[in-house]
Amino acid sequence: MKRYTYTFRALGGPCSLRLYAASDAAADTAADAARAEIVRIEHKYSRYRDQSVVGQLNRLAGSDVDMDVDDETAALLDYAATAYVISDGLFDITSGVLRRAWDFRSGRVPHASQVEALLPLVGWHQVRWENRRIGLPKAGMQLDFGGFGKEYAADRAGAVLRLHGIRHGLVDLAGDLVLLGPHPDGSPWRVGIRHPRRVDTAMAIIDVEVGAVASSGDYERYFEQDGKRYCHVLNPRTGWPVTGIASVSVLADQCVIAGIATTTAMLKEGAGAAWLSEFGLPWLAADRDGTISGSIQRRDAMTPIDHGWHASSPNVLGP
Repeated sequence: MKRYTYTFRALGGPCSLRLYAASDAAADTAADAARAEIVRIEHKYSRYRDQSVVGQLNRLAGSDVDMDVDDETAALLDYAATAYVISDGLFDITSGVLRRAWDFRSGRVPHASQVEALLPLVGWHQVRWENRRIGLPKAGMQLDFGGFGKEYAADRAGAVLRLHGIRHGLVDLAGDLVLLGPHPDGSPWRVGIRHPRRVDTAMAIIDVEVGAVASSGDYERYFEQDGKRYCHVLNPRTGWPVTGIASVSVLADQCVIAGIATTTAMLKEGAGAAWLSEFGLPWLAADRDGTISGSIQRRDAMTPIDHGWHASSPNVLGP
């Protein structure tokens, strides 16, 4: 079998499909279908598209009108509701409204009053969600699938590749990985987990044959002011960036599960490691000085990563 690599951009970042197939035609057909599925999900759920499911719903905020949703959207909303419960209310898809105060491109800390003014609009418990009908009771409320949409797209792309007969390969959506199976010779994929403070350096290497790996960290979108780092992971209760774990990676059967686990661990700050241990999934975390802890079997390393256009962690290093 021959190895094929396809690169493109979607969901706001770099994407890669790496797969083994018996022919150029088989590889191209599978890759085209997987890419089409990723684009479909982006168009359906992007908060930036007025006609997306999320865009339509957010425009109804503050009205008495509830929107009917299809089976796929209902399943994702049920999943978000479950994540809200198991995270003790920290994983909250209504918290995207806090972006109105936090602009990480500007590098400016908002006034406390700006953040506090948005907090009444945050809270999944306020959402009307029942019998596949959803409504947002307060004007200005928003839903945002950004906390798990990319991971869901990675899972779906992996499923599409399997339907096309791909058994050896992976999906990489800006560092969220779905691994379909090992290389044809049985060797695992070598995944480098990025060091949170050393750009283009892997602090550890893990071997993965099948499953999913997701990471979150305070290095993805951040700025520093007066010696303090402000990252994009915002606590929905306070409206302010988390300050605990510097980075965390989780291995799971599905990328959407791994992604929600990493985000929740970040949101739990000092209690994140204990929560991950209780959750029962293999994990790897680093504190601000780079000290590593976790249950994933790994090879510690300070290995240079050739990111090229890759922007996130983890990074596939090869066989």
